[in-house]
Amino acid sequence: MQKNNRIAYLKELFSSYNYVMTTAELTKSKVYYADIKQLLDEELIERVRRGYYHWIQDEGKSEIVIINSLFPDAVLCMETALFYYKYSDRNPAEWNFAIDRNVSKLRTNIDYPFIKAYRIESELVTLGETTGEIDFTTVRIYDRDRTICDVLKNMSKMDKEIFNKAVQGYVKDPKKNIPNLMEYAKVLRVQKRVKDLIGVWL
Repeated sequence: MQKNNRIAYLKELFSSYNYVMTTAELTKSKVYYADIKQLLDEELIERVRRGYYHWIQDEGKSEIVIINSLFPDAVLCMETALFYYKYSDRNPAEWNFAIDRNVSKLRTNIDYPFIKAYRIESELVTLGETTGEIDFTTVRIYDRDRTICDVLKNMSKMDKEIFNKAVQGYVKDPKKNIPNLMEYAKVLRVQKRVKDLIGVWL
């Protein structure tokens, strides 16, 4: 197969898997170890975790595609969600997501993209979950009200400027849902902080 035809075929193959394929999927498609090594050497693909490869030539470079492929059970949160809702103007250096704390830590041991995993109780992973779109890709993400509850819960670990902007952004947001906020605050045990830090502005 001529080189250009080969690249076009492989690009099409990867695109059918959202640009991230496992070793097993590649083998099933008759792309074997030697082929994978050659693709790595040619910088057409990159290894993002043991057994997972990402097509990086021309297309498929969106990091969120990799996040979705590696962590379909995770929900975007904290600074990633703040930036999404425009409560922060700082594009986070890491993708922040919540994941079940019982998940193996080896799963989050990846070189790329840069991630920050918040390991939380199983029953809290889907609390306040909604869907959004980043780089034309559908994502799982917490809604505005759950995001602010998480911010209040983790306020001692946050940059003060980001924290203050987040609170002010939420207060001014016409799409905020106070009943939801209070419901999440009760479950997450941040009712006092909601009352002290959000209530005074409402």
